[in-house]
Amino acid sequence: MSRIVQSVTAMGLAFALFASLPVSAASVAALAAMPIEQAATELSPNQFVWKDNGSSEPVSIVISLLEQRAFVYRGSAMIAATTISSGKDGKDTPIGTYPILQKNAVHKSSLYDDASMPFMQRLTWDGIAIHAGRNPGFPASHGCIRVPLGFAKQLFGVTALGTTVTVTDDFEGGMLPEPPVADQDTAVANLRQSVSLSQ
Repeated sequence: MSRIVQSVTAMGLAFALFASLPVSAASVAALAAMPIEQAATELSPNQFVWKDNGSSEPVSIVISLLEQRAFVYRGSAMIAATTISSGKDGKDTPIGTYPILQKNAVHKSSLYDDASMPFMQRLTWDGIAIHAGRNPGFPASHGCIRVPLGFAKQLFGVTALGTTVTVTDDFEGGMLPEPPVADQDTAVANLRQSVSLSQ
């Protein structure tokens, strides 16, 4: 085979490989180049952006049921955003402010047939958590907040027990909102459970 034919064949193969790459590969690069606040608005289901500045400021999380997005902040700076899938009708994700009560990287649901819930971070003792799972971009869960696997793994690495998660139905991204105050009964119950876990 001549060098010209080999070269053309190699170029054709390279083009075929490039053409077979998922379209989202280009959009991932485009998202990475955008300011994070802009990238957060451009996400498709199962996409996320993560631009952690590595500071020692505390992490907090805002879940927007309206936008089906999760936003992660260090101090007041947004460092990550992802699409989510929250609770479907009749299994609504409850709004409020919650501390992370429990973390388990390899968790199985005790309510739903041992369903896998990788990188689970519990928000309530009656079954609401953030975890990796199917993420179609619309409410489809039994009340949990499902996020892409890669995002769930990175989030798991930057949170701690007590990290604040605000679930709201009127947040549209951008600056960190003032968190609503958790009702007293919830706050007391969560504190008691946290203390019992640490003993």
